[in-house]
Amino acid sequence: MRIPKHIGIIPDGNRRWAAHNGLPKENGYEMGLKPGLELFRLCKEAGVGELTFYGFTVDNTKRPSVQTRAFTRACVKAVQMLSKEDASLLVIGNAESPMFPKELIPYTKRTTFGKGKMKINFLVNYGWEWDLNNINQVGNKDNLISCIRSSDVSRIDLIIRWGNRRRLSGFLPVQSVYADFYVVDAYWPDFKPQHFYDAIKWYSEQDITLGG
Repeated sequence: MRIPKHIGIIPDGNRRWAAHNGLPKENGYEMGLKPGLELFRLCKEAGVGELTFYGFTVDNTKRPSVQTRAFTRACVKAVQMLSKEDASLLVIGNAESPMFPKELIPYTKRTTFGKGKMKINFLVNYGWEWDLNNINQVGNKDNLISCIRSSDVSRIDLIIRWGNRRRLSGFLPVQSVYADFYVVDAYWPDFKPQHFYDAIKWYSEQDITLGG
């Protein structure tokens, strides 16, 4: 079975999961922490070299404050959990904004935990316009990758999105340009290992040409 070198994760459906279970929408975010750690370990076991999680976007911060506080806390806890694993972590997002959690500023430079076996990228207060606007400041359009703010993130092979939505939602547009896209119908808090195994099996059956 062919294993993707880099997987992007869009963990959607937290609010819908909470509403479905009769809970306030903000209660769904923390329920995504355990699935994230479980998926990280599955990827490491499978030999995936790089993993990128979508935390929250600049657009997400327009939501009610009780929700923004909840998903910000969840992102901070996620990094705390990863700090106990073997990972090389980089948090990517607009750290100059007041919406960026101060606790995560030290991780805007890649940090190695344990043996640092897997490269982990965590998008926090991320916006695709913020990412690409740096091109105008750097000005080297002959090497686009080196100009964007997420330049340390490699090309993505496979994107898996939970929650039955079929859109990228601004997820790393440059690195996603040739990514295969797999949708899981279940909400993210209802994650099961089989979702991952099914996605990997599906990916291994795709004809990967990168346009050639």
